[in-house]
Amino acid sequence: MRHLNYNHLLYFWTVAREGSVAKAAETLHLTPQTISGQLKMLEESIGEPLFQRVGRGLAKTDMGRVVEQYADEIFTLGSELTQRVKSKQPGSPITFNVGIVNSIPKLVAYKILEPALKLEEPIKIVCLESDLDSLLGDLAIHKLDLVLSDRSIPAGLSVKAYSHELGHSNLTFFGNKELIDTYKGSFPQILDNAPVLLPVNDHALRRSLDDWFDLSGISPVVVAEFDDSALLKAFGEGGTGFFPAPTVMKRQVERMYNVKPIGDIQVNEHFFVISPERKIKHPAVLSITDAARSNLKTITESN
Repeated sequence: MRHLNYNHLLYFWTVAREGSVAKAAETLHLTPQTISGQLKMLEESIGEPLFQRVGRGLAKTDMGRVVEQYADEIFTLGSELTQRVKSKQPGSPITFNVGIVNSIPKLVAYKILEPALKLEEPIKIVCLESDLDSLLGDLAIHKLDLVLSDRSIPAGLSVKAYSHELGHSNLTFFGNKELIDTYKGSFPQILDNAPVLLPVNDHALRRSLDDWFDLSGISPVVVAEFDDSALLKAFGEGGTGFFPAPTVMKRQVERMYNVKPIGDIQVNEHFFVISPERKIKHPAVLSITDAARSNLKTITESN
């Protein structure tokens, strides 16, 4: 193979990412026949098949996996080149696509992303919120530049990405005035048989919170569970129940939701950025990680 046809490579790479010719055709706005024909030409050029049939689906051959690894790097560099060229055009900001796991507190997400808006080169942040698996899928096909998460990449998940821990925070329980007046007492006993609002069972914090309740001899009444942290706080503002939030955001939570802290607990919520780079080079990601690590430490020490 003397010369590589990058269109053929793009078609192969999209099929590998999407898992089928039909889905790749939808993504590329082409017919399945066109995709199949271009794939055949690439395989003939390489001299080996890149996919094999497994039931009704496609599986990459050993050579297919090798080609995919190189394609990942090629199209990542191509995306970086496009952004760099755009950044040199007057008035054209770099688009920075960020995925945010829906359980991440919105105030924390803002504080983490804020430094990227202060770079010398103009930047436009596009935020998308979803579950971690969906966001990692978008990161893998370069729809996202970064994922903010409250947990690292799950073990056994086949995705070329790397977790970088930013820091952690203890948790504080909050309640509105009416709730605190109704359930008087010292902390943490005030939570015993009291209504609480908690993350859903598959949330990274839920098991740690349940363990803390058990160790403390506290049996709260779980009146609602949420996978969205902002919705949980909104219910807490309305007096539905006591709720936990990161201690690093204690003052902001008090002010925004008109609630009062009733006590801190030694349960940590961790924060990560997940990027396609083992060693971070993207200027926006660097500014985010450096500032977040410093800010989380500083805010934690001041609370």
